[in-house]
Amino acid sequence: MTCMECQNVLSSLVDGELDAIESDAVAAHLTVCADCARRQSALVDLRQRLRAELPRHTAPDLLIARVRAAAGDAQSDERGAERVRRAGFRRWPVAAVLVAAVAIAMVSSGVTSLVVAGRRGGQADVAAQVLASHIRSLMPGHLTDIASTDQHNVKPWFNGRVDLSPSVPRLDSAGFVLVGGRLDYIEGHIAAAVVYARRQHLINVWSWPEPGSPDQGPAESSRNGYRLIYTRRAGIERWVVSDLNQAELEEFVRRYDER
Repeated sequence: MTCMECQNVLSSLVDGELDAIESDAVAAHLTVCADCARRQSALVDLRQRLRAELPRHTAPDLLIARVRAAAGDAQSDERGAERVRRAGFRRWPVAAVLVAAVAIAMVSSGVTSLVVAGRRGGQADVAAQVLASHIRSLMPGHLTDIASTDQHNVKPWFNGRVDLSPSVPRLDSAGFVLVGGRLDYIEGHIAAAVVYARRQHLINVWSWPEPGSPDQGPAESSRNGYRLIYTRRAGIERWVVSDLNQAELEEFVRRYDER
């Protein structure tokens, strides 16, 4: 195993995600490479600090049930649900936290120069803001202001909080589970953000009113591993962002629009 190969999987080793053969290969390399061993030690220390200092949040019982069902674990008992609660519903690997922090810094500092097809200038700034907001939402405690899989809870929650009634279709049958909603601030607008999940991937849907503006899009783009789909219809501006593959994200948008 080379140093590059070792360093590419060190975070997976620290998070316990390698199989026995891969773990043995990395362990053997660490015994003969002091540089990689120091990197591994630094990751272990960082992981311990994150586990000790990051807040943990209790998942709603309904969301726990959804996750267990999606994982094919409908037969698990209450002890399994309790383990999920104690774990704070979601384990945040070291690599994921680092990538999110770096990406936020890049977007906020203006390094990201995202140009949507057919749009320039100000629209690229909006795309950068949307992408930064999506990445922030992936950090613990930032995803939702209201956590619910029921559209009749999420949609009314926006009443009086934002100047539109956002679409909150239920798409469970298509494999896109409603997670909840939150308020956001994009390009000088208070925006409604509706959140869906597909497997371990999250999808953010932002919308805010742009009365009198001409229809635009759809326009697709990608940056830093995330895909963005922009539209403006009937005076409503909308952005959809996720790390889903292109086909599945386009399917989500199509089904969202159909409902």
